[in-house]
Amino acid sequence: MLNRLRAVQDPKHVRKHIEREPGEPVVARKRKHGPCREVRRRTPMMNGDGQSDSCIVPAKSANKVCLKETAEQMEGRRLIKGNVDESSMSRTQGRKEDVQETLKRIRQAVRREPKQRMTSLYHHVYEVENLREAYFSLKKNAAAGIDGETWQHYGEELEGNLEKLSGRLRRGAYRAPAVRRVYIPKADGRMRGLGVPALEDKIVQRVVAQILSAIWEPEFKGFSYGFRAGRSAHDALDALAVGIQQRAINWVLDADIRGFFDTISHEWLEKMIEHRVGDRRITALIRKWLRAGVMEEGKLKRGEEGTPQGGLVSPVLANIYLHHAFDQWAQQWRKREARGAMIIVRYADDFVVGFEHREEAERFQGELKERMAKFSLELHEEKTRLIEFGRHAASQRRERGEGKPETFNFLGFTHICGKTRGGKFTVVRKTMRKRMQAKLKDLKKEFRRRMHEDLREQGKWVSAVLRGHYRYYGVPFNSASLWSFAYHVQILWHRSLRRRSQRNRLTWERFTRKVKRLVPAPRICHPYPSQRLSRRFAVTT
Repeated sequence: MLNRLRAVQDPKHVRKHIEREPGEPVVARKRKHGPCREVRRRTPMMNGDGQSDSCIVPAKSANKVCLKETAEQMEGRRLIKGNVDESSMSRTQGRKEDVQETLKRIRQAVRREPKQRMTSLYHHVYEVENLREAYFSLKKNAAAGIDGETWQHYGEELEGNLEKLSGRLRRGAYRAPAVRRVYIPKADGRMRGLGVPALEDKIVQRVVAQILSAIWEPEFKGFSYGFRAGRSAHDALDALAVGIQQRAINWVLDADIRGFFDTISHEWLEKMIEHRVGDRRITALIRKWLRAGVMEEGKLKRGEEGTPQGGLVSPVLANIYLHHAFDQWAQQWRKREARGAMIIVRYADDFVVGFEHREEAERFQGELKERMAKFSLELHEEKTRLIEFGRHAASQRRERGEGKPETFNFLGFTHICGKTRGGKFTVVRKTMRKRMQAKLKDLKKEFRRRMHEDLREQGKWVSAVLRGHYRYYGVPFNSASLWSFAYHVQILWHRSLRRRSQRNRLTWERFTRKVKRLVPAPRICHPYPSQRLSRRFAVTT
């Protein structure tokens, strides 16, 4: 305001620059639409429309100024042309880098020299920061191992326990205890053996698993989906469906390895790990876990093969083993031997291979048995079969006077040759009958255990069960199976409530009115396979 008054009172419409330096010349301009403003000579225009600011000259003088030299000089700020790439390392001096920064540097080293062996890795294992992060990433309510140590009890003196664990790892005094064996029922009625490691084993295995994943992730093939970051079972299911629908696939080989985790050769596995890991302390640590043995019914069992299914490092070791035993060989076979279309999808030890010609499928199956036998593996005869499946399977079988095309199971879904409303071929996926029956059998026992709980508490539990079922099995063309599962769950719930008392008069109509708001309706949670793959490709590219 003061400047405007001075400019108006000035007959020549000239005002002087207030903040100019002593001795700096001033250029006066005539006023056109407002107060006249002066500019410094040889000074570029700043803050222009659509332009970036140039370097900012500091206006504050130095503390001590003399004629010859200045005790404290000032520096201007440079032009920032982009965002600075911030590092994930801690800014506090004295703190060491975290796990993510460690894994990032390992991945960069692998990309820079893909064929070089990593020789300095073990110091990342006994870092207290890495062990602490691995501890907090574990499940709090997980079952205890052979030592009976729980997550809560170990955390009461967390820093002291981690320091002791780090010291034992650094000195080489760490001993891997035996794994506690438990059995859970499978969908086919058999029992699956799982190994429960001790808590400190879980912590160390978590760190080692992250390091191994960072090393082998660039090498893993694109058709491998099991136990990998950013990949799920539905990605494998969608890749299989799109491959069968868009490629000329007429034959499908549904294969399964018999007792894969129990038949892994320790000798071959150590050779595969040493192919990329040159740090002998890492291989020695893995060797301790492999030879620790299993505690079952009070008896210690040691073996020269197999890795306990249930450990945190077991999925990574399984992927490494199958990468060298199957993935690389199958990729080379497809490039050299296959003349027609061929697709491969693998999730852990379950894999499906599609072929255009039957002769190639039979030859691949025969050579696959020899390849598996070389690495001490065996195909499951009952679960491994070659079937006619694809776009022309129904018409060709009809011409030969045969029935409908056979179906195959993969990752909990039964795959069926079907058609859309427009008559186009599509792969229909429905919930496996055995999986649904096994789940309903488990829910029946749980309903009896929760029989006398409050209705609202039961409703919260039933709602969580149904939502979890919908999130996995809610794929297109599977609505009928979802409604059937929800209906049978309500029948089991109604029967358990009627058994509360001999004089119970809870009718079906009254029951449905009460639980109508407690039971979520079935819904499709996943898009069509082609839509998911197109979105994934758009993000990655």
